Amino acid sequence: MPRVLVTGFAPFGGESVNPSWQAASLLAAEPPAGLTVRAVELPCAFGTSLTALRDAVRTETPDLVLCLGQAGGRPGVTVERVGINVDDARIPDNAGRQPIDEPVVPGGPAAYFSTLPVKACVAAMREAGVPAAVSHTAGTFVCNHVAYGLGHLIATEFPRVRGGFVHVPWAPEQVPDGTAPSLPPATVAHGLRALLATAARTPAGQDLKVTEGATH
Repeated sequence: MPRVLVTGFAPFGGESVNPSWQAASLLAAEPPAGLTVRAVELPCAFGTSLTALRDAVRTETPDLVLCLGQAGGRPGVTVERVGINVDDARIPDNAGRQPIDEPVVPGGPAAYFSTLPVKACVAAMREAGVPAAVSHTAGTFVCNHVAYGLGHLIATEFPRVRGGFVHVPWAPEQVPDGTAPSLPPATVAHGLRALLATAARTPAGQDLKVTEGATH
């Protein structure tokens, strides 16, 4: 039975919850059929988040790793295509650090692509009734730090693991006035179950040949 590690972040930026961790917890409590899922909360902090991720991968020995993060303002679940080797924080992390134009991994490649079938994953979530899209930027905060860091771990230490990063919208409780898009964590988890089932059965290196590009 394929083993899946799902991570979410602790709340940050003054929030009391983080929907990425809410969704990760729901996935672990009710995994897709045929998969075992373990959820681990990462600190929303540069450096220590990657240490926690590496420790979790070593402990859980997963076949798939799905790292989740919050993307407030996005209307749907977005599967990140690429993580880039730069930390450029608009706000401090939970440890008070605010790196500017620093590499995630000194001397590392400019970027790592997700090793999940990103387009097939998006199609699976849409088929499950959950709004989803391919994203071509994970930002330059701790989410991208982990997206790139996961790619580096796979490339250098865990070559048999496949993984990627997914952003989830705010939870409704974070926007009680309804002035921004949100999705219930249970809805997000429903879509992510379809994503994981699709990723698990799609051979490495294969994906749908459909357009999910962007002009800007």
